[in-house]
Amino acid sequence: MKIAAIDIGSNAIRFQVSSVLEREDKVLFKKLEYVRFPLRLGHDVFGSNKISKGSIDKFKKLMKTYKLLLELYEVDDYMFCATSAMRESENGHQLVKEVKEELGVDIVVIDGQLEAELINRAISSFLDKKTYLHIDVGGGSTELNLFAKGKKIKTRSFKVGSVRVLEHHDSPLAWKEMEKWVKENVKSKLGKVTAVGTGGNISKIFELAKVEPGKTMSLKKIEATRKMIEKHTMEERIYELQMNPDRADVIIPASDIYSSVMEWAHAKHILVPEVGLKDGILLHLFDKNRKQKKIEFVNMEDQSQGRKMTRVQ
Repeated sequence: MKIAAIDIGSNAIRFQVSSVLEREDKVLFKKLEYVRFPLRLGHDVFGSNKISKGSIDKFKKLMKTYKLLLELYEVDDYMFCATSAMRESENGHQLVKEVKEELGVDIVVIDGQLEAELINRAISSFLDKKTYLHIDVGGGSTELNLFAKGKKIKTRSFKVGSVRVLEHHDSPLAWKEMEKWVKENVKSKLGKVTAVGTGGNISKIFELAKVEPGKTMSLKKIEATRKMIEKHTMEERIYELQMNPDRADVIIPASDIYSSVMEWAHAKHILVPEVGLKDGILLHLFDKNRKQKKIEFVNMEDQSQGRKMTRVQ
């Protein structure tokens, strides 16, 4: 079986096809294709509340390309999920309708709660019975999920994201609401809290900090890495630190969001499992097609590119 996840975010649009290889009580998810296209829908939406004509044209071409890839890989099931920028835009639903009519592609515009639930599916195997605050920073929003004794007890989405902050479309009120939520819900009676970070920016910070895979990264290390990055020009970030151009400009505001939430929660360390919304979508599709109570899932990254294996339960 082959399944595909398409994550239509505010900063980029990700496409992944994986083959599902079943063996006894285990399932292997082997990545066949991964494409990340830097179409920043949030630039339009957070400034004018609309997706521009230029972005609409590129978006439709990209959807057509992804549809062709789905056909070429003979994918059995797939899901297109759009997040913050699409759901906030005045013409987002019209664009979804046009893509359906012109290409036959269904795009699901998900709310912050469902977005968080899908991502939680991908990180659940990395968590034990301790207290964790999951922080997922996207281009347009930040999802926070509080776990205690193996269960999610609180969740909330805030309109604070890397692109939104970069372009000064975030509001002080949203920051205050997020701070208030963290301080009211992350109580000392829950014990020591460890942050769990998902999103491309925290993964890049983790890489630049040279933390061993499987280890946690300290808040001090995040702040030190941020200062190091800030000293580099945009060109240096791209050529010396090996960042995509659309990562180089948002990594500082994203870093500030992670650091702020950790400080409010008194979390001194963060776990970075390197999974995200697309992984949650793949798990959702697998469950939909293979109804099983408990099964082990291994996401096998392309070893030839030096990527490590990520294990999800």
